Amino acid sequence: METTTFELQGEFIELCNLLKLAGIANSGGQGKVMVSDGIVRVDGNIETRRTAKIRSGQVVECLGQTVKVL
Repeated sequence: METTTFELQGEFIELCNLLKLAGIANSGGQGKVMVSDGIVRVDGNIETRRTAKIRSGQVVECLGQTVKVL
């Protein structure tokens, strides 16, 4: 499983945008589909809210990739 880090520029980032910016999804729309399909985990739990606010310290997993948010 590949692990990368993502540094926040503000207080939070929406989950579908994080998937796009981290290179897991090709677009925000594809990120929304991934979340809707139930293949995205946040802190080990399946996340179904496409615009869930991801904050520093959280870990997102999808398609064998892990993103640690700083």
